[in-house]
Amino acid sequence: MATADSRIDALKVKHQQIDNTLQSEASRPFPDDNAIALLKKEKLRLKDEITRLTRH
Repeated sequence: MATADSRIDALKVKHQQIDNTLQSEASRPFPDDNAIALLKKEKLRLKDEITRLTRH
């Protein structure tokens, strides 16, 4: 179970890093909409994987 917990922890860290990047990008004078869209998709993918792993 430690391996699954480690994986979940790593995913949560990555999720937070993406969230921080999103906030930085959104606060720029001219944010890159394409970059924001890609980051949001990746963040959602990570959230879905975290949810899937915590349910099993």
